[in-house]
Amino acid sequence: MSAITQIQPLDVPSAIVQRRSIKTFKSDPIAPELLKQLVELTVAAPSSFNTQSWRIILVQDEAQKAALSAASWNQKQITQAPVTFVFAADSTAGEQDLTPILEQGHQTGAWNEGTVGYFKTAIPQFQAGLGDKRREYAIKDAIIAATHLVLAAESLGLSTCFMNGWIEDQVKAVIGAENNPDLAIAVLVPVGYAAEPRLNPGRLPFAYNVSVDTIGNPYQG
Repeated sequence: MSAITQIQPLDVPSAIVQRRSIKTFKSDPIAPELLKQLVELTVAAPSSFNTQSWRIILVQDEAQKAALSAASWNQKQITQAPVTFVFAADSTAGEQDLTPILEQGHQTGAWNEGTVGYFKTAIPQFQAGLGDKRREYAIKDAIIAATHLVLAAESLGLSTCFMNGWIEDQVKAVIGAENNPDLAIAVLVPVGYAAEPRLNPGRLPFAYNVSVDTIGNPYQG
């Protein structure tokens, strides 16, 4: 019986409430079919115009993990976890050949011919209009996908840790993208089985940072 069929997945609210950032992992491997399911759920994330501008690298090789850890201030969770997802973002995705995306959207019935025709010009125009914000928008898409991964992993009995402590140029060198100025590193996410419990540190009351209509008009709940 596979690891997938042994696990009763958590519902989305339970996964959100239960998730914690785990810093210490067991060395237990993730079953290939479970890893594939994680990837499928990750790339099910939405993206701007469905351009899927994320570039996801699964770092599993021991030497690669050691190099990635060194590029991340030697944080041990990368070397402990069986796999770390590196979420990169291609700021030029909307300028590349969109034919596969447009054809697939048409074939699935999601987009009619009029929509496809509109997107052929609208996507490059939107991308050009972003200017210096192209990187920011691509990173947003990658972060959304990373959030899908984290909740999917929690639901399926795995643990994760969003990592924002790393040196971008060094991470890009590890994944073979040192000569690609259009690729940005969005976030690193080690995935594996937790070797420690972590309690909920709590959240501030809504009134601190949730407002109604205008900032400073606190939402009371």
